Amino acid sequence: MARGGINKATVLEARRALLARGENPSIDAVRIELGNTGSKTTIHRYLKEIEDFDPRPRASTERLSDELTELVAGLLARMTEEGGEAIAHAQGVFDEQRVALEKKYEALNAEFTFLQRQFDSQKAAFEAQTEELLICQTGLQTEITRNARLSQNRSDLELRVQEKDEQIRSLEEKHLHSRDALEHYRNAVKEQREQEQQRHEGQVQQVQVELRQLQQTLMIKQDELTRLNRDNERLLSEARQQAKAAATHEDATLRLTGEIAAMKTAVAKADGAKEALQEQLGMSRAESKRLEDGLAQASAQLAEAKRLSLHYSAELTQLRQAAGHPDIENESSTK
Repeated sequence: MARGGINKATVLEARRALLARGENPSIDAVRIELGNTGSKTTIHRYLKEIEDFDPRPRASTERLSDELTELVAGLLARMTEEGGEAIAHAQGVFDEQRVALEKKYEALNAEFTFLQRQFDSQKAAFEAQTEELLICQTGLQTEITRNARLSQNRSDLELRVQEKDEQIRSLEEKHLHSRDALEHYRNAVKEQREQEQQRHEGQVQQVQVELRQLQQTLMIKQDELTRLNRDNERLLSEARQQAKAAATHEDATLRLTGEIAAMKTAVAKADGAKEALQEQLGMSRAESKRLEDGLAQASAQLAEAKRLSLHYSAELTQLRQAAGHPDIENESSTK
């Protein structure tokens, strides 16, 4: 029966078997004992190692007596049998250890494969997180730049609002000064009319005629005033609508922009009304130069009333009361 291979143990076992049978353990005999397997060079090398290791004298079995030969052969057979059992046991232990080591190697290889896959997965996740982090950093830098730009825009808008507030305060101060001047003018007109009524009683008829002309002028101006009041009401309505629309804005910047636009519109309209009133005031002053001192003051009062349309009706009533003419009072009550 052919074997898968030879080693020193198998050569030693074949040599012992040949010696036990009383045969010479030559290279060919050992190779035949091994089932014609193995190279002669290998067998010669193993035999030489075994003979060099065996300390016993190399005496020929032919010199021994038959009884001694049988004894030695029995001992050799027993030693061979026991050595074979020990070798088989060692081979079994070796096979068990080899199987255990192979299983352990397979387990370690499987664990290594699992760890390698886990490492690859973690590496891919780390690379994805790194890429996401770079994207987040880029987005953060963009948002920082955008916030800086918005902060600058807000600062500019706040500065413009402060400037508009200063303009509004200036206009309010001018309005207060105009009211004070108007009140002073009313008092001066009242005193002057009282003095003129005492000094010019003889000119009442002429003044009545001139007052009738003035009434016609006042009616025209009153129509203009009515139209201006309607315009003012329309502007107030539009301003209220704009204020309501501005109140619904959630964004503070947009709301502020709307308020600034509304203030610009109001200021522009106020400037236009102011220019119109100034132009009308100039015309009234030019007309008042052709009238007497009383008509000049009445025209000046009318021009001031146009510039302050909200107080015009009360001022007209005071002028009529100051004139003291019953026809004017009757026409006023009729209206």
